[in-house]
Amino acid sequence: MSKLILTHEVTGLGSAGDVIEVKNGYARNYLIPQGFAVAWSRGGEKQVEQIRAARTARELATIEEAQDLKAKLEARPVQLTVKAGQGGRLFGSVKTADIADAVAAAGIGSIDRRKVEISNPIKGTGTHEATIRLRDELVATITLQVVAAK
Repeated sequence: MSKLILTHEVTGLGSAGDVIEVKNGYARNYLIPQGFAVAWSRGGEKQVEQIRAARTARELATIEEAQDLKAKLEARPVQLTVKAGQGGRLFGSVKTADIADAVAAAGIGSIDRRKVEISNPIKGTGTHEATIRLRDELVATITLQVVAAK
């Protein structure tokens, strides 16, 4: 088992600044090369504090602001215009950054693309759902209307 410090939020493992233990292969082949984690060391405790401070600075200031943003996100569907071929099949798929940009363009607010989670890849036009983790304990589910660009 390898002891690591997460530098980014990883679904199912934890948030930035958490110290975790995972199997050696998972750490060596995925988490460290992708930049999601660094190896734990005694000097790494200072780094943990810096990462946690940065995470709290990025988080929404209060729970009330987060709940207000959740209400705005869930109030109406967000429209996302993408290039599509015949039959509504997309060229590629919708990425989390595309969703974050669409939310900002709709005037709802700015969200971090790393907070957006898509359960199934979005590869066609129509109505889809995505979740946005606003805080550790608060998750908003948004409805996306994916339409083809003309």
